[in-house]
Amino acid sequence: MTYRKLVGFTGSFNRPSRSRALVELVANLAIGHYSLAASIYDITNLGSSLGNARRFADLDPKAQAILREIMEADVLVVGTPTYKGSYTGLFKHAIDLIDPSALLGKPVILTATGGGDRHALIVEHQLRPLFSFFQAHALPTAVYAAERDFADYRLTAEPIRQRAQQAVAELALFLGAASAPTAIAAE
Repeated sequence: MTYRKLVGFTGSFNRPSRSRALVELVANLAIGHYSLAASIYDITNLGSSLGNARRFADLDPKAQAILREIMEADVLVVGTPTYKGSYTGLFKHAIDLIDPSALLGKPVILTATGGGDRHALIVEHQLRPLFSFFQAHALPTAVYAAERDFADYRLTAEPIRQRAQQAVAELALFLGAASAPTAIAAE
């Protein structure tokens, strides 16, 4: 059996990371409801060639393979910590190395984390326009979580979990009615 592929990607430099925990939560919900194969990466997985790359060919083979997985995925879950109201610079740089047509029509769940509520609009003012440029389908429900929504890098806020479940339910339009979850219950 061939599974559709979900790739998660975060702009986080830290491990552990709240941004990665949020992407993993959303990805795990999607995997459970749609029987997807999945890989999750962050900026550190791309290695040191990313900083000096001016084009895709400048990346080392490992970084190229990861970006290729992102481009070939059936579903993306992206996330970033918020730095001064935006995504991380290397996250944007990695996305800049992707061919503009590679994400055409791809469903993308947008997530972000930040210190508090004043960063919540990052998904609408930064991430959504970025993926709109690529003509990807950024799903209507995005997921933002503040520092207070986590304990030990684990999401503890039920309203944020419910929002993640709503975003995952929206994938049904792209994965086919046969794949649609009958109900997404709190886990």
